Amino acid sequence: MAEEIEPVVSFPRRVLGVFAYSRRAMELVWTTSRGLTVALAVLTVVAGVLPAVIAYVGQLIVDGVVAAMASDSAQTARVIWLIVLEAGVVTLVAASQRGLSVSQSLLRALLGQRVNVMILEKALTLQLSHFEDSEFYDKLTQARREASSRPLSLVNRTFGLVQNAISLSSYAVLLFAFSPWAVVILLGAGLPSFFAEAKFSGDAFRLFRWRSPDTRMQLYLETVIAREDGVKEVKLFQLGPRLLQRYRDIFDKLYVEDRRLTLRRDGWGFVLGLLSTLAFYGAYVWIVIATINGQITLGAMTMYLVLFRQGQTAVGASLAAISGMYEDNLYLSNLYEYLGQPVTPHSGTAKLGPDPSQGLEFRGVSFSYPGATTKALDNISLQVRPGHSLALVGENGSGKTTLIKLLTKLYDPTEGQILLDGLDLQQWDVEALRKRIGVIFQDFGRYQFSVGENIGAGDVRHIDDTVRWEAAAISGMAAPFIKDMPEGYETQLGRWFKGGRELSGGQWQKIALSRAFMRSDADILVLDEPTAAMDAASEAAIYDHFRSQSHNKMTILISHRFSTVRAADQIVVMHKGAILEQGNHESLLQLNGQYAHLFELQARAYQ
Repeated sequence: MAEEIEPVVSFPRRVLGVFAYSRRAMELVWTTSRGLTVALAVLTVVAGVLPAVIAYVGQLIVDGVVAAMASDSAQTARVIWLIVLEAGVVTLVAASQRGLSVSQSLLRALLGQRVNVMILEKALTLQLSHFEDSEFYDKLTQARREASSRPLSLVNRTFGLVQNAISLSSYAVLLFAFSPWAVVILLGAGLPSFFAEAKFSGDAFRLFRWRSPDTRMQLYLETVIAREDGVKEVKLFQLGPRLLQRYRDIFDKLYVEDRRLTLRRDGWGFVLGLLSTLAFYGAYVWIVIATINGQITLGAMTMYLVLFRQGQTAVGASLAAISGMYEDNLYLSNLYEYLGQPVTPHSGTAKLGPDPSQGLEFRGVSFSYPGATTKALDNISLQVRPGHSLALVGENGSGKTTLIKLLTKLYDPTEGQILLDGLDLQQWDVEALRKRIGVIFQDFGRYQFSVGENIGAGDVRHIDDTVRWEAAAISGMAAPFIKDMPEGYETQLGRWFKGGRELSGGQWQKIALSRAFMRSDADILVLDEPTAAMDAASEAAIYDHFRSQSHNKMTILISHRFSTVRAADQIVVMHKGAILEQGNHESLLQLNGQYAHLFELQARAYQ
């Protein structure tokens, strides 16, 4: 029995609990624009009171007309003035409704921007691990798709509920003079529809959350099919029909659930709506009979019928608003769940280390990605001093890029320590640390911005400094082809915007290299296979130039080409997250191990 009662008991609790977001939504709207919120509130009260005034004046007009027809000529002028009064009140209603529309439109724009900014600001505080988690992406998708419109929808429904409550109160006062039971019928007839709507709103929300992974896959398929970075392979490999069919299959799967919910929701809505219709016409008969029996005047009959019809509309609107508020709160829970995503704060405050001569040091560092069963790095120990270079080599997946993620504090080690200038990275201020590091990842950003902004992005403090752009472009070997562009550093890159120019892979890599040199005060420079698309000669030239620009700095080179790393002071060979061999080029060749074997394989390719 307890199991049967629990859903009944828990449903009201769930409803009341989810309305906790209403207050937060109101605060959000209030802080977005106090003036518009006050205007919305005042106009809501005005729009709520005036319909009852119109109904009451309508009664006076009908009774006045009846009296005038009974040869009471004095009533004619009074009726005309009442008509003028009703026209004025109707004008005020129209003005208040128009004012509500204007206030809502302006608030919608401001609030949509505010919420989207909140979502993006939160994204800036999140860690890399969040963005590599599929469940988190579901939360982000859910928050972005609905949350920008739901706060205003909730507030509009709240004010609409207040407006209808005011109207119903004024209707109830007038109907009570006819019979208290008329008020009971008016309010009670809409309750079945309300409970049905609340139930189906919850079902719709659960369906929305369930379908998020499929929705993201649909968006991804759209991107692959319709964006320039995917369309080449889609056409070449004839993937289009298969991807499009997959897109259709996902829609068909989602549509089945949508159709089932829609049919149930509207079917029950129609059946339960009949109760309201029967209640209205029952009251209609009651009021007509009372008029025929002389219990009320013809004008009173007209007023009560209008009140009952408008009252039913107000009751239905109020219950729909409550049901909608419940649904809005459910969706807002996505937003606040996302905004409340816990983020581990960076507690370090140091901006200098005690011993700069120690450079960068890894001591017994191990790391596992969240949810992984194996270690991405296992007991890594190495050191790079100022003015020295380190080369990391190894097969894909050996942990080279993961090591750089730890260095830049995109992740923290699960075991061991990383020290810079003799101080653990956990004690460093993360912004001060990252200002000292210039990195080019193998999947470097290709921003759809101007050439100058693409280079300037390497140091946001000087992102608009044209002098630094030019100096960085020279260091990054991008200056020659930039000078050949018609608009130089103002040339728009990429094809997404008008006048954009696409670069070759090698040119993009030189732009990325220039971006790294924007940080002129960075003393740790990292190249993580950004030149993989270049030929061996071009890559060697890039690395030679990189080293020539890196005096007194700590440099880390990651490459599969041994010809480019042989000049490094220290070479580390990695395998399955661990250090397999370590030394300089000559010592590793003499060791005749993995490095020597791979070097020999590559050397043969050039013989």
